[in-house]
Amino acid sequence: QVQLGESGGGLVQAGGSLRLSCAGSGRTFSTYNMGWFRQAPGKEREFVASIHRAGDRAYYGGSVSGRFTISRDNAKNTAYLQMNSLKSEDTAVYYCAAGSLSTLASEYPYWGQGTQVTVSS
Repeated sequence: QVQLGESGGGLVQAGGSLRLSCAGSGRTFSTYNMGWFRQAPGKEREFVASIHRAGDRAYYGGSVSGRFTISRDNAKNTAYLQMNSLKSEDTAVYYCAAGSLSTLASEYPYWGQGTQVTVSS
């Protein structure tokens, strides 16, 4: 089992950047594939990116590909989401999740509490 906590959200102007962090508890963080999702008000949870437990494979949702980068540092039990060229439509609560590489939220058994990202135009 792993517990997750996100940080790094906030308010940013369109075109700006933010880096989200997801800290995992326990010694088994490196055994989990990790993912990032987001959910805007009134919308379903959307896949953003996922990364293999070894950090050597990553996958991206179509709306963020080329702008966002997922990475991880297993020595620090932390996953990251670097977000560049932010747009107003990126505004959402961002969640990290553990246990899958899937684009489906239902495939992830562990979730953080979320962090708000607001992009002003």
